[in-house]
Amino acid sequence: MLPVVYAVGARPNFVKVAALIAAHRRLARDLPFRLVHTGQHYDAKLSLVHWSDLQLPKPDADLAVGSGSNAWQLARTVERFADYLERHPARGVVVVGDVNATLGCALAADRAGVALAHVEAGLRSFDRRMTEEKNRILTDHLADLLFVSEPSGERNLRAEGIKAARIFYVGNVMIDSLCSHLGRARQRDCRRTLGLADGDFGLVTLHRAENVDDIARLRRLVDLVLTASKQAKLHWPLHPRVERRLDAVGLLSRLNGIQALTLGPALGYLDFLSLLDSCSFVLTDSGGVAEEATFLGKPCLTLRPTTDRPATVETGYNHIVDDDTALALEVLSVCRSAHDRGRCEISGWDGHAAERVIDQLLRLWVREGLSSSV
Repeated sequence: MLPVVYAVGARPNFVKVAALIAAHRRLARDLPFRLVHTGQHYDAKLSLVHWSDLQLPKPDADLAVGSGSNAWQLARTVERFADYLERHPARGVVVVGDVNATLGCALAADRAGVALAHVEAGLRSFDRRMTEEKNRILTDHLADLLFVSEPSGERNLRAEGIKAARIFYVGNVMIDSLCSHLGRARQRDCRRTLGLADGDFGLVTLHRAENVDDIARLRRLVDLVLTASKQAKLHWPLHPRVERRLDAVGLLSRLNGIQALTLGPALGYLDFLSLLDSCSFVLTDSGGVAEEATFLGKPCLTLRPTTDRPATVETGYNHIVDDDTALALEVLSVCRSAHDRGRCEISGWDGHAAERVIDQLLRLWVREGLSSSV
């Protein structure tokens, strides 16, 4: 029997694929699978620790794509994954998220005539300047099966003319991983190690190119973080690229001199989840972090003008503040004084989304023998 191939290339999507593979092992023991790592994110410090934390199996292939411009990285992914599929025929390919690896593998599968499923389909920021927005739109229109994580995804896909027969609302596989690993994360001693054991604190993440590469915008966001540090202690785990960028434009020295702000290296999945679970609020430009914070009932301030996860905003946990310091402080003041409402309720965010994906793959790719181009 030909295998299902799970293709993944970047750290945020390791979390989603981990949930899918765990569910595949439980529910589809007779259906072989292969795991292909494109190597879009390849550094051992960040990638391998995520791999270990999430208990992912060793990949069957590493395409070693590496870093480069969007066009270069996309072209190299298409070329190498197409070659892989030619040498290793597949029943179907499953891609997740919206990074270059996602679109590159989707294009290769389409050209090879292999059935394609996209997990986390339909998310839209409606900002075509974002590489991620273009990646997910193109992937969705190539995919035969579209697995949706929140209500807006289904609405968006239908509005773009995609047939209802291709769309399946399953919920959020990232929350599956969170539920599976939260107990282990709570055993970590990160707060004490990082000097955050006493009192509440906020957690900061920043990584998007539109925030980091625009110097004027980066300065405004640093000012926002510095001002917020006057209201509460903050911890900011820095992605290596972001740290280099801050240093290059003279902002790292400003941040290092603030007593209420601690900077540290990027964290593995369990350590980051441990801090997210114990923090009081989050400042982030990550849609995935906003989802996790919302599920855990943490007030989240999104440092972008839009979001592709409107369900998190509709719950009242996530707030779009962009780079507006005054608005951020106002929202932060309200959030910190509000009574804790506990976890939010979003349909399908229940720890079983991956099981629903696997159920459909078994039905459509095995029992009914679905091929490409539904």
